[in-house]
Amino acid sequence: MNSTTYDDAGVYRLDKTRALVQTVDFFTPIVDDPFTYGQIAAANSLSDIYAMGARPLTALNIVGFPTQKIAAATVSAILRGGMSKAAEASCAIIGGHSIRNPEPIYGLAVTGLVNINKLMTNAKARAGDFLVLTKPLGTGIATTAIKRGLASRTLIRKTITLMSRLNDVGVALGESGLVRAATDVTGFGLVGHLANLCRGSGLCADVDAVSLPVISKEILDLIKDGCVPGGSRENLYSTTVAVDWGRTNEAQRILATDAQTSGGLLLCVAGKDLPKVARLLTKARSLSADVIGRMVDSRRSPLICMTK
Repeated sequence: MNSTTYDDAGVYRLDKTRALVQTVDFFTPIVDDPFTYGQIAAANSLSDIYAMGARPLTALNIVGFPTQKIAAATVSAILRGGMSKAAEASCAIIGGHSIRNPEPIYGLAVTGLVNINKLMTNAKARAGDFLVLTKPLGTGIATTAIKRGLASRTLIRKTITLMSRLNDVGVALGESGLVRAATDVTGFGLVGHLANLCRGSGLCADVDAVSLPVISKEILDLIKDGCVPGGSRENLYSTTVAVDWGRTNEAQRILATDAQTSGGLLLCVAGKDLPKVARLLTKARSLSADVIGRMVDSRRSPLICMTK
């Protein structure tokens, strides 16, 4: 992440029009099936490239496993899962590195290419821009429920589909020039990543809590039952200074700070361009195209105001 613009990946200019975009990400298993875990981890790693409007070119595997506990066949299945998702992204896995580790980790170091004039950053939003989210929220809650045996088969299926889905619509959005600023929503939750976008752009944001898309109503029921991961609760505590929660309820606050895995893109779009962006998202069969708020020109504190 760039220390001055809070961007999702590093950018290295090659010439007047082209730049490399580079990122790295990995995490421990969040589902039991190794092939699916590999797919999700790869999709999550590729997301930072897409969030900046770049096309992924190459990737390196990052692998760590307790060799006495994990069978070689399991490692192979994880790598095959990652390779299948990279192939879907037309990204070549050209090598990698493995280490012994107390717990399994897997992810990718990815290099992409972008036209420097089409680069999407999180520092170019303008007051009045609408905030559009391309995937529903709740993967942190859902994966915790899966681990605890509390999730329905329907929720498991929806969550895996969501986390495995590439954010490759970011390429078309970047090349269209219709998006002023963007970021992907992952471990810091919606509010955490939006706060970085506000800081990078020197603006504030108003968010309608009722409009936040959620994987299913089951997520809200799980929150009420206390099925909330520690990372999401930490996000809620750490972002308190950045958010005026207004009259929102606990479920809405937790949903807004839920730590996402391979979440959607958060886009800043001018009102006149909303219909065109909506058409691009529809064409890409985006899981969501919800308008959740607007950027505002203000020097207020907190940065984000949530309305119910």
